Amino acid sequence: MLSAGSDGSDGPTSAAGAFTDGGTISRARALGLDPYRALRNNDSYNFFSRLGELFCPGPTGTNVLDFKIVLLY
Repeated sequence: MLSAGSDGSDGPTSAAGAFTDGGTISRARALGLDPYRALRNNDSYNFFSRLGELFCPGPTGTNVLDFKIVLLY
């Protein structure tokens, strides 16, 4: 799944969002990350940054709100 902002960034960071999949939680725990703590602290940037799962496309010149892409297989 990809969750991102169409303008190419979100807030004061260069990231527009992040990728996740069925292994995100297990990879996070293997790195000593607590996904529930990140969620409680509204700290998705540092959580996904440590996992290497940030989406950083750069400015797109448009803003049609946020979007989600989910691949089911």
